[in-house]
Amino acid sequence: MTAPASSAPARSEPHAGNRLLDVRDLCVAFPGHLAVRGISFHIDRGETLALVGESGCGKSATSLAVMRLLPPGARIAGAVTFDGIDLVQANERTLRDLRGKRMGLILQEPMTSLNPVLTIGDQIAENLMRHEKLTRAQARARTVELLDLVRIPDPARRYDDYPHNMSGGMRQRVMIAMAVACNPQLLIADEPTTALDVTLQSEVLELLDSLRRQLDMALLLITHDLGVVAQWADRVAVMYAGNIVEKAGAHALFENPAHPYSRGLMGSTLRLEGGGHYTSQRLTEIPGTVASALHEPGCNFAPRCALATADCRIAPPPLRPFEGRQVACPVVTQPSKEADRVAAGR
Repeated sequence: MTAPASSAPARSEPHAGNRLLDVRDLCVAFPGHLAVRGISFHIDRGETLALVGESGCGKSATSLAVMRLLPPGARIAGAVTFDGIDLVQANERTLRDLRGKRMGLILQEPMTSLNPVLTIGDQIAENLMRHEKLTRAQARARTVELLDLVRIPDPARRYDDYPHNMSGGMRQRVMIAMAVACNPQLLIADEPTTALDVTLQSEVLELLDSLRRQLDMALLLITHDLGVVAQWADRVAVMYAGNIVEKAGAHALFENPAHPYSRGLMGSTLRLEGGGHYTSQRLTEIPGTVASALHEPGCNFAPRCALATADCRIAPPPLRPFEGRQVACPVVTQPSKEADRVAAGR
């Protein structure tokens, strides 16, 4: 995928200051592995926040922690507040009432997420009968409306299809219909365009944004595709090895990424110039691989960072305000002359 030029299309304004989801110091641990290390972020009503980073950075673990869908053996700490409800302390009954009703989730792979022995219509209708108390006939009629809403042709006939009767793009649309069936306030989309071709990716993302506006939803968009971020997100949180290293408006991030990791991501992505041509600038790579999210002293990105100093390996850097954003890097948040001196190795 490609990132467009720095400017993003105009978007409808989220309800600024009307906070829906508030995550504070979230930690997620699996046996022998700390996947998420004390991250904080928020989402306002009607807003799209993109959580980006390489595979293995903890993005999916974050989404599952928010929904309290972590597997047995996983542990969660910190605070996750949804519309005033403490999800970390909530009991299972409260969570069941929230999931599918007020919080929707789209997983990465629709073929493994859908039940192969049930029709796609019955799988959507089940959610409606559970949360909206509809009769089977009412749920069927509403499901046909939802299939039409997500632009599946001949929805009344496709109600009785099984997942294997549908293409990957159609199955993804079914997952979206299921997630928005009860008009949730928050939709979490975890890599919603994985394994789809470029045309289908665009269609699915346009559909998600259209539904966000129609249903007045907030959207947590989890992706490693910077082109998706530039076009559809209001704000971005860049994640690396279980930490958030930069938080910024989408336009600001693409205009001038601050953290060395954010710069590396931008430098490794094709960009469009005026006239629809790709930039001729040589792509760069980030050396090495994603660091382990085990608790280690210092900045986890230091082994891959050209700007790293001895101080970077002593203690994890906190997020600090910097040029209208937050950045977890002591080098770039220094006064510019000092940062330039460090970058030049002098």
